[in-house]
Amino acid sequence: MNTLLEHEKIKQFLTIYEHILDEINEGVHVIDKNGISVLYNRKMTELESMHKNDVLGKNLLDVFQFPDGEQSTLLQALHNGKAIRHIKQTYFNDKGKEITTINHTYPLKDGNRIIGAVEIASDVTKMERMIRENLLEKEKGGTRYTFESIIGKSAVIHDLIENAKRAARTSSSVLVVGETGTGKELFVQSIHQASARASAPFISQNCAALPEGLIEGLLFGTSRGAFTGAVERAGLFEQAEGGTLFLDEINSLSLPLQAKLLRALQEKSIRRIGDTKDRSMNVRIIAAINEDPIEAISNQQLRKDLYYRLGVVTLFIPPLRERREDIPLLTQHFIQKYNQLFQMDVTGVSEEVQQFYLGYDWPGNVRELQHVIEGAMNLMADETTIMPHHLPSLHLRRKNQVQQASHAAAASLEQQFLEETAREAAPLKEKLLMFESSYIQMVVGKHNGNLSRAAKELGISRQSLQYRLRRLKQR
Repeated sequence: MNTLLEHEKIKQFLTIYEHILDEINEGVHVIDKNGISVLYNRKMTELESMHKNDVLGKNLLDVFQFPDGEQSTLLQALHNGKAIRHIKQTYFNDKGKEITTINHTYPLKDGNRIIGAVEIASDVTKMERMIRENLLEKEKGGTRYTFESIIGKSAVIHDLIENAKRAARTSSSVLVVGETGTGKELFVQSIHQASARASAPFISQNCAALPEGLIEGLLFGTSRGAFTGAVERAGLFEQAEGGTLFLDEINSLSLPLQAKLLRALQEKSIRRIGDTKDRSMNVRIIAAINEDPIEAISNQQLRKDLYYRLGVVTLFIPPLRERREDIPLLTQHFIQKYNQLFQMDVTGVSEEVQQFYLGYDWPGNVRELQHVIEGAMNLMADETTIMPHHLPSLHLRRKNQVQQASHAAAASLEQQFLEETAREAAPLKEKLLMFESSYIQMVVGKHNGNLSRAAKELGISRQSLQYRLRRLKQR
C-alpha cells in the first residue's frame, strides 16, 4: 500500500512539474546520459516548431541537424560536464527550418556521475530575421516594398498595379493621389523597385514634417556663408542622384517653394541656397497628395503648373471603402504579420467581426484596419479568433451604432412598404416591383452593404443582385 501511495505521489509531482515547465516563457529541453530527450516543454515546441511526440524518447541527433563543425550545446554539456552560458546557437529541425536561440546549458549530476543535461533557451530567430531584413533594406536604398507586397484582388487594385508597372518603365514624373492610410508609399517604392533606377538611391521626404525655413535647404542644399552657420551640404535632390526622390504631401510646400521646385523639374538642375551656380540633376520625382488635386489648386495649396508637370502619370489610390472585397485578404495578411511579431497563433476573425469590417467605412483606410487588428490582438489571451469584445473601444462603439442604424433602417423600409401597399392601388406587377425593391434594400442594409452576403441570403448570385439594384435604381 505504501509503495502504491508513493508511486501516486511521484506521478502527481511529475504532473505538477510538467505544468510549471509549460507555463514559463523559456524553452526547456532535457536529455538523459544517452542523448535521449526526456523533457521538452511547451515553449520549446514553439521555438523549434516541433511536437513533443516528435522529440521525446528520441535521440537528439536523430531529430535536429547542426551545421558542419558545430555541436549541440546539450551534448557538449553532457560530454564535458561543464555549464555553457549565454551561447547563440543556430541549427535546423527535422523539416529543415532554421532556428536560432540563446542557450544556457548545464550538466545534470547524481553525485559525481553525469546523468543528463538541461538546456534553457530564448528565441532570437525573429530578431535575426529582422536584422537581415534591415540590412537588405539598406542595400536596396531604403525600400521595402515591391508590387508583390500589395495585397488585393479587386479589379480596381489590379488595374492600378498594371498602370503603375507601366509607369515604372520610364523616368516620367508621377503624382500619387490618395487619402491618408491608403498605401501611397507602397506604390511609390514598388515603382522605384521595378524601374531601371532600382539599384540607385530612393529618398523619401514628407513635406509637412519640417518647418518652411528648413525644407528649402533640405531639398536643394546649402552653401557656406548662405546664412549664419551654413555649411556646404548636399540637398535631397543631390542625394537622390540617379535614383528616385519621393515628396509626400507636396501641397504642404509654400507656393514660392513650389515655383522653385517647378523650375528644377523643368531645367533638370538645382541651385543650393547661397550658391551662384546650377548643378545638373538626374532624378525621378514622384510626389503624393492626400486630397483631390483640383480642390488643392482651387484652395491655392497647389500650383496648377506644378500639378501638370508632376502629373504626367497620375495614380489614384482608392480608399478601402471602395475596395471592400479586399478586406478579408488584408485582414488575414495583418493577422499573420502580428502572429509572427507577437508569437501568437490567431487564425482569423469571427463572423460578427467580419461583418463589421465589411460594413465599416474605414476613414483611416488600410492603416486603420492594420491598427485595429494590432489592437485586438493585444487584448487577446489564448484565443485563436478575434471576437467583438477584442475590438478597440472606439470601434466596438461604432460597430454597435452601425448595427442599430442598419436595423432601424431595415425596420423603417419594411414599415414604409406596408403603409404604401395598404394606401396605394396599383397593378400586381407594380406591387411586386415595389416589394422586390423594399425587400432587397432591407436585406442589403441588414448586411451593411455587403452584396455577397446579401445575395447569399436572397438565394441569388452577386451579379444578379447587382443587376437588380441597377434596374430598380433606373425606375
